[in-house]
Amino acid sequence: MSRLFGSVRARATLGATLVVAVALVAAGTAVLLSLRSNLIGEAGTQAERSARAVASELAARTPYDGLSGLDGDDRPVQIVDEAGTLVAASEDLERITGTATTEVEPRPSAPGGDDDDDADDSRGDDSDDSGDSGGESLSPGEIARETTFSNGSATIDGDTEDYRFAAVDVETADRGRLTVHAGAPLAAEHSAVSTALTGMLIGLPLLLGVVAGVTWLVTGRALRPVEGIRREMAAITASEDLARRVPEPATHDEIARLARTTNATLAALEASVERQRRFVADASHELRSPIASLRTQLEVAAAHPGLLDLDGAVEDTVRLQHLAADLLLLARLDAGERPAGARVDLAALARDEAAGRSGVTVEAESAEVTGSRGQLGRLLANLLDNAGRHARERVTVTVRREGAWAVLGVADDGEGVAEADRERIFERFVRLDAARSRDDGGAGLGLAIARDVAVRHGGTLTVGAAPAGGALFELRLPLARSG
Repeated sequence: MSRLFGSVRARATLGATLVVAVALVAAGTAVLLSLRSNLIGEAGTQAERSARAVASELAARTPYDGLSGLDGDDRPVQIVDEAGTLVAASEDLERITGTATTEVEPRPSAPGGDDDDDADDSRGDDSDDSGDSGGESLSPGEIARETTFSNGSATIDGDTEDYRFAAVDVETADRGRLTVHAGAPLAAEHSAVSTALTGMLIGLPLLLGVVAGVTWLVTGRALRPVEGIRREMAAITASEDLARRVPEPATHDEIARLARTTNATLAALEASVERQRRFVADASHELRSPIASLRTQLEVAAAHPGLLDLDGAVEDTVRLQHLAADLLLLARLDAGERPAGARVDLAALARDEAAGRSGVTVEAESAEVTGSRGQLGRLLANLLDNAGRHARERVTVTVRREGAWAVLGVADDGEGVAEADRERIFERFVRLDAARSRDDGGAGLGLAIARDVAVRHGGTLTVGAAPAGGALFELRLPLARSG
């Protein structure tokens, strides 16, 4: 179960279903309440209409036994006087609740509603007071504008139902103030609400099932490319074949961008691994020659001590030492070693590195940068070594400020570098001509190390044409912040 709901597909389906369920329950509740309110309001209107019809007859001095709302109608009607006494009621009314009185047997003050003149005069004298006591002052024959409503039940001829009751006051000239209670059945409201509720209880699960099914299918189709990417990545991991690529959907959504980014990462990883393989192969090749030469000399010396080429053995040993140092530095740079945060004056560094080199002149202004003095010194030494191998007579080192950058240039008056090769020379173990053979020194790592050091210090190293016609290597580094 936890594995099932751990998938994006299952969580999306569950989330969508819950949201729709909450929305449907809220909407259904609102519909039921609105339906109930409307039906109760309609029943109240019917009850008020019945109550006012009876009140109109009472205002016209119709006797109780002649009221049309009391003779055989299936709607309960009560007429109550000011004292709360039931004076008239519907025929066959057996029980009632929700009105001013639960009595069902009327007790009129005089049969037929005919009082003597003294009683009429007495009621007439007191009619204003009685009208005031009801809250709304009414004249004889006038019906109150206000209607009060209540809910209750009534049993008529053995049938019990719920009713909406309306109460209307009427001021009569002969019987004082009377209150008419008339009811309208709520059976239609109960039936409609029950039907709607039953429909919702049946339809809601079905609709939620449809929503869950559609969401499951849609999310499954949307996530199918992701599963394809996962399977291919698993296969690449198992086979270690970095030449393979994940499938890219023919869309423009996030999944397609994920696939393209994954393939770009695989391409970069493949290039990196291939570069490391070439590096290891080239390093092994470069190490094999001096080691083989040194071994041969030692074997000859062991057999014939007088034939030992001591200078050659020392030269091969020094060459091995320099190559090992270069490989170690490249390994540290590839590992992302951060340069030290010391302040280095490129002008002073240039003068120090140029000292003792023939044909090298320095034209420098002070320019401080932040980094490793050792690595920057190695960078400049490699540039000077390269320029010395190619120069005819002269090598010039310049240092200047250019905006927020310190610019160091190393120019020679040699043949220069062809434009097509200006990037290749920064690759590891690359030699462009015989002048850069092993016999002349260098394994093709000096310029590669120089560029890596420049990049690690937040700068760039490029090559172009020197004013004297040779090569111009230009290092740009950000100036150190003041303070």
